[in-house]
Amino acid sequence: MTDTVTRQFVTQFDSSLRLLAQQKDSRLRATVFDRGTIEGASFTINNLGAVEMDENVTRHGDTIWSDIDHTARTVPMRDFFKALPLDKADIPKMKVNPVTGGQYMQQLVAARNRKIDDIIFAAALGTINSVDGTTGPYTLPAGQIIAAGGTGLTKAKIIQARAIFRANETDDEELFFLWDSLAMTQILSDTTLTSADFMAGKMIQEGNIANKWLGFTWIPYERTTVAGAVHTTAAYAKSAIHFGMGFEEGSVDKRPDKKNSLQVSMAGSYGAGRQDEKKVVQVSFQ
Repeated sequence: MTDTVTRQFVTQFDSSLRLLAQQKDSRLRATVFDRGTIEGASFTINNLGAVEMDENVTRHGDTIWSDIDHTARTVPMRDFFKALPLDKADIPKMKVNPVTGGQYMQQLVAARNRKIDDIIFAAALGTINSVDGTTGPYTLPAGQIIAAGGTGLTKAKIIQARAIFRANETDDEELFFLWDSLAMTQILSDTTLTSADFMAGKMIQEGNIANKWLGFTWIPYERTTVAGAVHTTAAYAKSAIHFGMGFEEGSVDKRPDKKNSLQVSMAGSYGAGRQDEKKVVQVSFQ
């Protein structure tokens, strides 16, 4: 006798859409100086150099003026756009509508947040030009760079980064250190750490960024630069990077030119630039 009942077994289709693992929130936007809404194709960062006092050795002498260095950097705004379509004829064939359910927009917002972080991270370590083109371009000098040197992210490198900020007199504001999964593994595996260091590393691992360690607030960030086995990250002061936003819009529209298909889109214009090289330290490890 042939068992045919299995032919009528049914499949329970999922009635929800679940987002795959990804970074959803911006990790870096709150760590930089927000210039707010930008009107224009770019914005500038104006800097004023330091001066030293001269000893006055002549009574009733003439006033001697000194020049002070004024410089300006330019940050171009970059435009971004992403759209996800859904044919209206497909909707009755689905158990879940990702447009009305909000899943398409959630994905676009997450993509927007990651793009903002990419722009900020690139600004921390990249090149920035002057407004007039006669000075710069400005890049991180060798004194602000800690090479991999065949070692991981050791306590010695973190202390070296902290010392650079102190030597530059740039540690009078909150300092941030970006770490990825490799950095976390190396920190927690470092046998030179004291018990207090290890507990601080555990708090970082658990995502409690309110706790500081070695003078830094630690921010988890997996989109660091990777070249072969070498990972490169950044430590910086809050005022080191300026971020600006121009146009931004998320929308759900019906497209008459596409047979009334639904379109969920996100558009935005963003820019970020480094204000001062002495407020950023590049750290590599492997």
